[in-house]
Amino acid sequence: MLKAIGWSKGRQGLAWRDLLEMTKPKVVLLMLVTALVGMALASPGMVSPRVLILGLSGIGLMAGAAAAVNHLLDRQIDLKMARTHKRPVATGRVSPFQGGMFALVIGTLGFVILYGFINPLTAWLTLASLVGYALVYTGFLKRATPQNIVIGGLAGAMPPLLGWTSVTGDLHGHGLLLVIIIFTWTPPHFWALAIHRREEYAKADIPMLPVTHGVEYTKTSILLYSFLLVIACMLPVLVGMSGALYLAGSTILSLWFLARAWQLKFAPKPDSAIKLFLLSIWQLLALFVLILVDHYLGVAL
Repeated sequence: MLKAIGWSKGRQGLAWRDLLEMTKPKVVLLMLVTALVGMALASPGMVSPRVLILGLSGIGLMAGAAAAVNHLLDRQIDLKMARTHKRPVATGRVSPFQGGMFALVIGTLGFVILYGFINPLTAWLTLASLVGYALVYTGFLKRATPQNIVIGGLAGAMPPLLGWTSVTGDLHGHGLLLVIIIFTWTPPHFWALAIHRREEYAKADIPMLPVTHGVEYTKTSILLYSFLLVIACMLPVLVGMSGALYLAGSTILSLWFLARAWQLKFAPKPDSAIKLFLLSIWQLLALFVLILVDHYLGVAL
């Protein structure tokens, strides 16, 4: 198969590393953690091994396919940015045809797994998320509006709901609350990076908020969304999804994030924006681990 799409034997090792990079494995791993939480909260006890393995596999494959399409559509932009100029498609290590075939194969495989072994609702929702991120956000919104990440962020916020529907086969408000948390978290997360990389986005002619409205306006927006995030993180407690452990941990995490956003706005240092961006990744991971631990602690009690 590798020969059929243009890889020689001598490059197989390198090609597979390049393909793995195209799937953005660190991002997909974070998405799978949130999907796992959705599965756990939808299950009265332990998640079925079949749902756990096949559900996460299907969601992960389709998320990887969306990331690969992102590499394809952004290859010209990637060359203009220090953070992305060494990506496989941008540098030509993987051709657009090879990358497109790879995305098609793993995306189709993921859809088949979800449709055939989990349920059709999860398969279609995951496909909608793939289209939303890979085509609507990357292909249009990213280049069209400074609100790109706000509108397109819904696609990236879907994994916990996908985990939920993998177990139940239907939609539920509790699963949507988890989506709201990630949806609210996404703008300050990306805008912090956009401030740090403002000149690169401007060079690539991408209308990120710091480019179109200025850094101070973006800092204010980050701070306001941080207040919304504090509220969103309280929703699982307010509806009875989570208990005291999550309440305590999420409060600490939210106030920490809010304090860093406040510092970025009113007492910034040269590295404040990138530090907030990195903190946001660990905050989301810790938040969902807390929900997971709190859930099973409650089940055990």
